[in-house]
Amino acid sequence: MQNSTPEPSPFSEKLTFSTKLAYGAGDLGPAITANILAVFLLIFLTNVAGLNAALAGSVLMIGKVWDAINDPIVGILSDRSRSRWGRRLPWMFWGAIPFGVFFFLEWIVPSFGSDPTTNQWGLFWYYVIIAILFNNFYTIVNLPYTALTAEITLDYDERTSLNSFRFAFSIGGSILSLVVALGVFAIFKNSPTQQYLALAGACAILSVLPLYWCVFGIRKRVLAIERHRQDTTVIEQPIPLPEQLRIAFSNRPYLFVIGIYLYSWLAVQNTVAIIPYFVKSWMGLTERDFTQVVIAVQVTALVMLFVWTRLSQRIGKKAVYFMGMTLWIIAQIGLFFLQPHQVGFMYFLAILAGFGVSTAYLIPWSMIPDVIELDELNTGQRREGVFYSFMVVLQKVGLAFGLFLVGQILNASGFIATAAGQPEPTQPESALTAIRWMIGPLPALVLIIGLLLAYLYPITKEAHAEILLKLQERKRRGIRDRGSGIGEEEGWEVQGEEEG
Repeated sequence: MQNSTPEPSPFSEKLTFSTKLAYGAGDLGPAITANILAVFLLIFLTNVAGLNAALAGSVLMIGKVWDAINDPIVGILSDRSRSRWGRRLPWMFWGAIPFGVFFFLEWIVPSFGSDPTTNQWGLFWYYVIIAILFNNFYTIVNLPYTALTAEITLDYDERTSLNSFRFAFSIGGSILSLVVALGVFAIFKNSPTQQYLALAGACAILSVLPLYWCVFGIRKRVLAIERHRQDTTVIEQPIPLPEQLRIAFSNRPYLFVIGIYLYSWLAVQNTVAIIPYFVKSWMGLTERDFTQVVIAVQVTALVMLFVWTRLSQRIGKKAVYFMGMTLWIIAQIGLFFLQPHQVGFMYFLAILAGFGVSTAYLIPWSMIPDVIELDELNTGQRREGVFYSFMVVLQKVGLAFGLFLVGQILNASGFIATAAGQPEPTQPESALTAIRWMIGPLPALVLIIGLLLAYLYPITKEAHAEILLKLQERKRRGIRDRGSGIGEEEGWEVQGEEEG
């Protein structure tokens, strides 16, 4: 009789600390570059490169639109990749250096002649092309990386732990980028061009090296899992893109995760966009105070990632999300009632908000692998790239929508823009009221909607364990069928039969 007992699975081995650390390092570079671009690129284009403000805004918009378009493309291609290094690592390995190079090129100011009009359009097309190329390589290294979460461990709690390492590096990268910027600007005080070139060079190196740490640090684990996947998975027939999208968006738990993440991210982006106006116009403070408020939130979120991870193992992901969001809602409402002289209380509320912001990073991304396994149960295929790509697209859509909403409300409230070289004007009461509403009740309402979706999310720890058991049984059955010649006839015609 043929032995149908499957070989020991590499998933039975727990992830080591060094593997988790190496995996987390993969998000350091994308976090550094994304934060530097978000904070400094617009002012660099207008105040250093000398680009017209409307053209500078168009550069940012075109880059974001293309960034959203290329996410599903890279996601699907990485799902279909075949390599001795697995499906994801080659993308990260070959994309890392171009990722750093094109980030650096975004901070060069080329000359296209003495004619101002010619130079303006030359600069515009230069930065558009560089933005498109950079966003290509950002997606090439970052999207396959995020998809690895669902591949290197099947353990419900271990995935939350893995994401805590990832977002520790992500938030740490954001903090590090601000510290590096302050240091570089202090050294090159008299030359803005040199300031940004030095900042770009330092951040490019800091962004590329951790990607290789990640690739080589997790390679052994990925290779073992890739061999196991090829040995235990029946040959898959490619599913057309429209059918893949239909399957993804007919996955009910996935829609809940999308909603949870979208509303959490809308609150984050709305708050980040309005904090400078709140700190300066309402509280009467400076840019330094704004930077310190942001650092207070990020440092708290970084520390709390590991606290929430431990709690999640005891009480579950949904309970942790509820606790973090409740604290965050209290902080947002507290900011609405904050008065200009209550600076100490402002920092307390920033720290309180950091408790919730960390769960907004951690929990939705920890839920996605569970949803992917439900999809595998229903279809017989793993399509991490499809699911993760739409999560990333939603993050970018949330950013664009949040910034658009802030601008429209400010404009409608009578906000007075600062003229170049002039002191900041006193804002009318209507604008101050709008700022307070956007820092408090509006994000609190968005977070409450996210809480409702989290309450309805159906995959508990017990439900996930049941999904894994069914998948294991199906793979054992597939091995037996292939050994007896049955597999090609039966295939994976089970979509929708075992959803649970």
